[in-house]
Formats: sequence, C-alpha cells, structure tokens
Amino acid sequence: MSKYDWGKFGLHIPEIMIPREGTDYSKWAVVACDQYTSEPEYWQEAEKIVGDAPSTLRLMLPEIYLEKEGEAERIRDIRKAMDNYIEHGILKKLPAGCMLVKRTAAGRTRLGLVIATDLESYDFSKGSTSLTRATEGTVVERIPPRLRIREGAPLEMPHIMILIDDPEKTVIEPLVDAPKKRIYDTDLMLEGGHITGDFIKEADLEGMRQALSDLYDKAVEKYGDGNVIFQAMGDGNHSLATAKTNWENLKKTLSPEEQKTHPARYALCEIENIHDDGIVFEPIHRVIFAKKGQSGMDLVNETVELLASQNGGAHLAEEGAEAREGCFAIPYLTAEQKGTIIVEHPANKLEVGALQNALDVIVKERGDADIDYIHGTKAVETLSGKPGNAGFMLPAMDKSMLFPAVAADGALPRKTFSMGEANEKRYYIESRYIGK
Repeated sequence: MSKYDWGKFGLHIPEIMIPREGTDYSKWAVVACDQYTSEPEYWQEAEKIVGDAPSTLRLMLPEIYLEKEGEAERIRDIRKAMDNYIEHGILKKLPAGCMLVKRTAAGRTRLGLVIATDLESYDFSKGSTSLTRATEGTVVERIPPRLRIREGAPLEMPHIMILIDDPEKTVIEPLVDAPKKRIYDTDLMLEGGHITGDFIKEADLEGMRQALSDLYDKAVEKYGDGNVIFQAMGDGNHSLATAKTNWENLKKTLSPEEQKTHPARYALCEIENIHDDGIVFEPIHRVIFAKKGQSGMDLVNETVELLASQNGGAHLAEEGAEAREGCFAIPYLTAEQKGTIIVEHPANKLEVGALQNALDVIVKERGDADIDYIHGTKAVETLSGKPGNAGFMLPAMDKSMLFPAVAADGALPRKTFSMGEANEKRYYIESRYIGK
C-alpha cells in the first residue's frame, strides 16, 4: 500500500502498464469502445490501420459488436491477446505513479492525469452521495454485457474520465513542472489528433496531493460533510459502473485484509479539471430507428404526441423556429422533412430530459423503435436521412452547472452531455493488471 493518504480523495496511485519500447503508438492507441456504434465502417478502417501490429484494438470489444453474433468468440480472443501481451512482454509495468497526458484534438488542447479511482468511494445507485458521483442515471441493463468482458480479464484499460472542480487550477496544471519522463508522443488514428504522455513517480506527486487536500476541504465547506461531491463522472459512466459491479461480486470471495489491497478494487481512469479551457461539453443527439415499417415522420409525430401529454403541450413548427421563454425548441430531421418540435411548459429542467422521457416510451415501453446516442451533427444528418429514421438535435449544457446540479438534484438524464465529439474521446493507451 502507498505510504501516502490518497484514499481520502477516493484515489489510488497505480502501477501503469504501457507497450514495450519500439511499439507504434499510432497503431496501439484506439478510440473508446463506446464510440461510432452505428458506423461499422469506422471500425473496419481501424482494423486496416492496425493490421498485425500490437494494438489495444485486440484488448477491447467495440460496442458495435456487443450482444451480436460472434461476441463470445471475440471475448475469448481478447482474453488470449491479454495473456499473450503479458506473457511475451508486449506490455511492461511502470513503478507506482501517474501519467500526465496532453491531448490536442479538434483545435483544442486539454490536460489529464491517468490515475486510479477507488471503487469503494463510488456508488452509482440512485440518490447516492458518494465521493465520486455518477452524473447520469445508470441503466443497470447495460452492465451485464459489459461485465462479461471484464469478469476474469487480467487487464483493464480506461476510457473513464472523471472531472474535478478546480477553478484555480491547483491540482493537475502545476504537474507540467513536476519531474517526469516522456513515454509517448504520437498522432492518433482517424482524426484523433495528437497526444503526449509523461510519467510522474508517486514521490513527485506530493504537491498534487496537498492541492487535492485543500480542494477537498473547500468541497466540504461548499456542499456539507454528508454531501461532498469531489469527483464527477465526465465519460465512461457505465464502464465505471461495470468495474464497480465486478468488484462487489469479487469482494464477496475475499477476506477483509485481501479487500484492502486487491487490484480490482481500483479502476484506471483519467482525471481532468472541468475548468480546463480544452474541455467543451457537446450535446449528445438522439436517432431512433423504426422497427415496424413506420416512416421517420411517423416517429416524430409519435414523439410530439408523447411530449404533449408529458408536458404542457407540444407541436411541430418550421425549421429554425425559436421557442418563447419557458418553452423548448428541439430540431428534428427525417428523410421526408426537417423542422422543430416546440415543447410548452416543460416538466423537465433540460431539453434532454423532456425528449428522453418521450423516447423511452417509444423505445422501451412500446418497442416501436431502437435508439442510438450520437456525437456530432454530421452523423445525425447522415443517419436521419435514411427512410424509417428520425433524428433529434439537442443543445449543449453549460459545464459550470454540472457539480452544483448533481449535488442538488442527483444524476442528470442519461446521455445529457459529451466531453467533445467522438474523435475527441479518450484513446486507449495505458492498461493495468487487475488479476484473474
């Protein structure tokens, strides 16, 4: 165990694993598995780029293949690749420490720190006041298929991004001046931009630990001792929920002493400062796909009927129409036409909440359609232009609202915001041994 007290902040200093020297990082690094879930051509192109080279593509299952034919074989191949990379030294372990990463994509640059979060300090259940807080409602049905991948896997890789609320930039930003060693400096495939990673030993993180302590005291003062929200999920909410579920299952087989140090108690993640100028909250749009021969406009009209019944009224308006004060304007797109849904006297604080309530009835209760959550307007336009599909565009959330909103009201509607568009998401590079 570390001689430093990181548990107070819900953190742990990991022993990170990275590929051996000489590895082509431009082929090693692959975008998070939950991206491009309606675009098989993206993953086909990634396969072409990687070829036979060592790559995190062999250590993860793109969610486009989740619960599809061949899933079990793919998971078996992942296990074999993990064992092979460990056995043949394709992965090597660094001493206890963190990786300071600098990511440039879409013309923006942000700083992050790869560290581990303590799953004992995280609880995704509704109404939780855990130190690390879920920012969106967790769909428990999404956990079992992801658990099949993590259970029994010897390695984990993070696309989990956790935010801290540090307006004075005291925790992560000063680490650019800490003693460190450059580990990688590479372009990322398929418009992923560029990333550098500098390793910092635990002994050189003392300044950060003190800054975290001061930030924690401010959080206690702001929110009260029983409702401290110190870390908020930025991305990978269901991945962290899966890691938590796996740990709770495993914990039952361990002695109290073993529970204190077992590697699966922690989950590798990247922490970032919500006040970093490079962090932009992008909206997550919705596209629904008809199951029963309806047109896109049939789905739009069904959505309007539900919005009208769930709120103070709703009607269709022309493209570009604006809502008067106290109402919502939600643009829609179909192969037949484009326009705007006006929601009157909404029962929710955010457009995403009102729309999601209606779509949940169509998708989950009535089974009329499937749904996908889309980053970026271009993909929405492409998908909604196909017969039988309907797309809905949502506005971006003000990121300064996140911590106060979650502290006051609990988790937001799922898929409320995205930290950047798909190509800006975290690329897998680091991994960590979690046992078998």
